[in-house]
Amino acid sequence: MDKKEGTRAPPPPPPPRLTSHPRLTLPLRKNQSERMKKRVTLLESFRPYQDHDYKNPRCHLSHPTHPHTLSECGDISKFGSCFSCGERILPSKKNIGDLYYCTTCDVEFHHGCHRFPRKLTHPYHLQHPLTFTYRNYETGIMSEDNVDEYFCTTVLSNSNHDKSRSIESDIVFDKCAWCDKNIQGDCFYRCSICNFCLDISCSQNIPLLLVEKPKSHHHPLIFYPRPLLTPCDACGLVNVLDPSYACFQCNYMVHQSCMDLPRVIKITRHQHRLFHTPYIQSTSSPCRICYKPADIKYGHYSCNHGDCSYVVHSKCATHENIWDGDELEWEPEEPENTEDIFPFKKVGSDLIDHFSHKHLLKLEKYDGIRDAEKQCQACILPINSRDFYNCIQCEFFLHEVCAGLLRKLDHALHKHPLVLLPYPETDYSLNGCLVCCRESSGFRYKCSKENCVLGNKAQIDVRCVLVPDYFTHKAHEHPIFISTSSKGENKTWCKGCKETCKGSYLQCTLCKFALCYQCVTIPTEVYYKHDKHPLSLCYGEVPEDMYWCEICEKQLDPRDWFYTCNKCCITIHRHCIFGSSVYMKPGLPLFYKGCTRQLKVLRNSKSTRPVCTQCGQRCPSSVYYSYRLYRLGSKSIFCSLNCFELLTRNTGNLSLNFFIFS
Repeated sequence: MDKKEGTRAPPPPPPPRLTSHPRLTLPLRKNQSERMKKRVTLLESFRPYQDHDYKNPRCHLSHPTHPHTLSECGDISKFGSCFSCGERILPSKKNIGDLYYCTTCDVEFHHGCHRFPRKLTHPYHLQHPLTFTYRNYETGIMSEDNVDEYFCTTVLSNSNHDKSRSIESDIVFDKCAWCDKNIQGDCFYRCSICNFCLDISCSQNIPLLLVEKPKSHHHPLIFYPRPLLTPCDACGLVNVLDPSYACFQCNYMVHQSCMDLPRVIKITRHQHRLFHTPYIQSTSSPCRICYKPADIKYGHYSCNHGDCSYVVHSKCATHENIWDGDELEWEPEEPENTEDIFPFKKVGSDLIDHFSHKHLLKLEKYDGIRDAEKQCQACILPINSRDFYNCIQCEFFLHEVCAGLLRKLDHALHKHPLVLLPYPETDYSLNGCLVCCRESSGFRYKCSKENCVLGNKAQIDVRCVLVPDYFTHKAHEHPIFISTSSKGENKTWCKGCKETCKGSYLQCTLCKFALCYQCVTIPTEVYYKHDKHPLSLCYGEVPEDMYWCEICEKQLDPRDWFYTCNKCCITIHRHCIFGSSVYMKPGLPLFYKGCTRQLKVLRNSKSTRPVCTQCGQRCPSSVYYSYRLYRLGSKSIFCSLNCFELLTRNTGNLSLNFFIFS
């Protein structure tokens, strides 16, 4: 029968209660509490973005314009099953505080599971709800799923189970609609109505739809529900992964992470405070951190001193390796106290009182015969400069440059102030440099902040501190600067040693040229005891003939860095010149990895070089190690500590006291 005109259709039935599907309501099993603890730990640790509703969690089923707040479930007996994983919980007082309940949607969640519901209303796609989906890569079949052990152990624990594999197929859900990257893993959120899907990482970023009082702008900012393909007005970069906000009245677009940029900061690369400005009047100076051009149309940090033109990009200035995280807008500026940073006081025309030594030091001219075996106490390198400081009562020497090292300074290699320590630690393992990853018994700079996240590792060798922030190296035609990349963040190939940079490194401003600090800090000129001329560092050349090393008597690749004397036709490997213990000065007591017996370090100054007991090679370094092994019945010679470890580990005699003797 046809309906009459003007009659209204009956109203639709009310939506059913959002309870767990019978298939997803899992029975109680043994050790369920232990499994849930592990699951909650994984769910809570997975936070790829800033969580705005961490303290007051939001029910992700609710619409972001009218959000529902989850409340802790006090009555455990009324708790049915989790809407995310489908598991039930036995009534127990131990579970109080671990359960959430939405009174409006009438759903329950475990603590941690509330962040991964089976259905999700996301600001990136407000038109339709998104469903938690599992895809079988072998069959291509997609099915609605729930949060279970498989999801926690494969996706959230960063395991390699199919996570690095992204298979292209005929299914439209191959890429995340927000970041446009291939979906990693088997689980994601999808819209069953339109071709929209989110990977797990993007689904966890829940931006606010409206920021009423933003820090960076004088008008409210509205969430822009599309990836921003134009530069952000605060940082000048394009980042589609970062949600964006807009003020259409001012034609202002800003990333979510740039809305709360600090207004006043202090970084160790500049002596003055830096202020964030929305634009710069005019500048010809590049960014003083990455040394790329600074666009005047976008926000930057700059120095407001009249005679200073220091400018840095917003993201460069607030990088985690550059800025210490302290905002100084309302903090008074501390006066500079220069008296505490000078390392010595002048006593006479050529005498100084240095803070690292109890006797007076006298400035003397270098004599090649008299001072051939003297070492600088600060950098441990030989005394071969024109002027150096010599103790008038004992064997203590300092290069003139090393004697002038400030007791406290700000350096680009660390985001906190550094203080100079003139003595090595008694534990050998605590004398390593954060930058070049080498151990040394000389002076070093250590972080002055007590709660630094790096702890005892936040110390830098004086040789690394003396390297400029920005300069042109003889091995490359373009200027190089200190990279802001973290250790292990990417694999950068050093052009000097042909190895991956282990710590900090310097990179070119125009090309991919990079040098590690072990290569940058080696001297360009050294003295060899069997040559009357100084050896110059050669940065590789086109091979035209066969070269042989003067020390190890092995073939030398001329494409690598090596030392040479063109007058005497001598070529030497760089590692043969220095060896592994070049920065260990004889005479200082150290404990090496819990050693309890005595190990001697002797100067390798004889004409016949001793042979290492472990590797069978002649000791190439300026020092070598001597130790008596009872199992072998005689003194053993070691060219390096690596050989010493290998042999003592095999003989089961690794608990040895370590002293260094000249």
